[in-house]
Amino acid sequence: MNLGVTNVHKPVAEGEDNGRRYRVERFGREGEPVIVIDAFSGRIAELEAAARRARYSPVVGYPGLRSPLDPNYLRLGGPLLARLFTEHLGFKGNFGVEGCAFSIVATQPTDLTPVQRRPHYDGTRPDLVATVHYTGERGSGGTAFYRHRRTGFETVQPGRAEEYEAAVKADEAEFGPLPAEYYYGDTDRYEMIGEVEAAPDRLVAYRGWNLHSGVVPTPPPSDPDGLRKSGRLTINAFLIGQR
Repeated sequence: MNLGVTNVHKPVAEGEDNGRRYRVERFGREGEPVIVIDAFSGRIAELEAAARRARYSPVVGYPGLRSPLDPNYLRLGGPLLARLFTEHLGFKGNFGVEGCAFSIVATQPTDLTPVQRRPHYDGTRPDLVATVHYTGERGSGGTAFYRHRRTGFETVQPGRAEEYEAAVKADEAEFGPLPAEYYYGDTDRYEMIGEVEAAPDRLVAYRGWNLHSGVVPTPPPSDPDGLRKSGRLTINAFLIGQR
């Protein structure tokens, strides 16, 4: 069964639950679980239509625009997600939602900040899980995961942030600024250890401390109408698992 996961190491589970196919992979040396669920909502056309009509605003740190979404939509595939959280992330099953939004990549590569040009992590909390729910077809840009070469870190867990940020500065001193482009692939600084391709109604979930980057294969449309009609659209949420 191919769920569009490439550069995969140590598959640990796969199956089907009420029409939703799922797979759990462990990338790299640290082996953090990455959960992939296909047909997550069963209502992706409806969600995409709502997203294209929504009103958007810029968000600090994100290279684009976001529009808040009622997190109750996660209930559509929530029971399976909660079960996989229990089995593979060590949570008690239920989870809270810190934020949920439609997201459209809108920043041109030349306008990216230095932080937006490299893989990032969302936080060091062990109970923080990020989800990315794709609406676009294959080739529209998934999510890639990385190992930082200088430190060997694939995650920035508690106690690692200071060392990691110092190493990033050392990279800058040795290699110079990163080019003005969305990061993808292997360089002197990072090695890509796994990638999940986009597909309509596919959701990927992973701890926020994983080093990762959204895959943006082509620059976003430069005009507002083009962004609304064909920009890279995802639904992003941050979940807090109960431990």
